[in-house]
Amino acid sequence: MAQIKKASESLTVMTNIVLPNETNSLRNLFGGELLAKMDRCASISAARHCARRVVTASVNHVSFKHPIPEGGIVVLESKVSRAFSTSMEVYVDVWLDDPIAGKKIHTNEGIYTFVAVDEYNKPVPIPQMEPETETEKLRFDAAQRRKELSLILSGRMKPQESVELKKLFCD
Repeated sequence: MAQIKKASESLTVMTNIVLPNETNSLRNLFGGELLAKMDRCASISAARHCARRVVTASVNHVSFKHPIPEGGIVVLESKVSRAFSTSMEVYVDVWLDDPIAGKKIHTNEGIYTFVAVDEYNKPVPIPQMEPETETEKLRFDAAQRRKELSLILSGRMKPQESVELKKLFCD
């Protein structure tokens, strides 16, 4: 598949208010509720990128930096950070939006991997992705390192076969 897409083409923004039934005993959004919202947002970005059905392959990283209180407005923004042959990494940023005070606080981020599948749930090739902004370029480069590390840890790649990780540790 020779087509190259921009990260911006996969941008997905979801906005919700945190309801009482989504909170823990501290009246903050449950981590699991947030993970589900992030997965939904990321899956839309992945589907937009490849125009295919996608399945979540892994949740590679999630950080919880700031609680999101009941009644808070939570904004999730996701984009494909890198496309591989049949899989893609999607980066999700989460914000607490306070329109009254005019502030947005970056509360969380997560990195998800999706695989595009056909009607038989078999992986299919996807378009490559070209980063445009500085943030997109940084995330694009880092995605390759994360993929190589994941392959090494799973035993599907030998450390000496790594290109990007060698640059970090051997140059």
